[in-house]
Parts: sequence; structure tokens; C-alpha cells
Amino acid sequence: MVAEYETNSQLIKRVAEIYKWLDSQIRKSVHLAGICSACGKCCDFAQLDHRLFVTTPELMYLAANLGAENVRLMTTGRGSTSLTTGCPYNIGGKCSVYEHRFSGCRIFSCKGDTDFQSRLSESAVKKFKAICEQFQIPYRYTDLTTAMDGSSVA
Repeated sequence: MVAEYETNSQLIKRVAEIYKWLDSQIRKSVHLAGICSACGKCCDFAQLDHRLFVTTPELMYLAANLGAENVRLMTTGRGSTSLTTGCPYNIGGKCSVYEHRFSGCRIFSCKGDTDFQSRLSESAVKKFKAICEQFQIPYRYTDLTTAMDGSSVA
């Protein structure tokens, strides 16, 4: 999905602004967001019966910051050293792309209030849709495993 579109520096800047906004909303409402203990449990989507969704601009942002050639395939479950066991960015229970993580990774906390998370996600999705409209790229909102299965990233 990412390689289909030329990366625009203004688009990348807009995504960074949304991430900054999300981080500030979470800091302001830490009692609802949940205090992260950096245990890595939130990355175990299968165990939490959670699906993480991403948008086209977020995938473009990750590729622009890591280099498209460094974007790794995503599978289900929690990461380790093997690309077949889960998030390849979760190494030793820690996110190796924390600074560039997706909005869903920023919002979802296994200790957070689900209503708060849903409202914040809906607001973020609207902002990502607006980016797609502004930069005339197709809006896609798909689960992370499907978005990064290898056929849509490169």
C-alpha cells in the first residue's frame, strides 16, 4: 500500500501533528487512558482479543521514518525475534519503533477505559481521513496484520 504513493513531506508532518495531539490527549486524561507500565502486554493482540487498525497515512509515515526497505512484515500475536510470531517491532517486550508507532498503539492500553479509547480513535480517524482527502490518496482503514502482510507494504 505504501509504495504506491509518493511520500509528501507535508503529509508526514500532518501525521506527526496528529500523533502529537494524541499524545497530549492521553497525557491530559491519564486516569482514563491508563498508566502504561511498558510491559508489552498491549502488543499481544491475540491474547487481548484486540485488533489494531491503521490508515494509509500512518503506513506512509512509518515507511518515511524507517525507510520503506526497513518496514517489517506483521503477523498475529506478540513480537519476538521471529517475524512469524507477531509484531516484529516488539523486541523483548519493548516497542522498537515507539517514537513512530501507530495511533492505535498510542491509544490502546490494556489498563485504559474502552469508551475513552473509542472516542479518541474516532477523532483520530477523522483527522487521517482529512489527510487522505487533502493529499488525494485513497483512504484505507484496515487491521495491521492485513495492512503489513507483505502484499500491501512494498
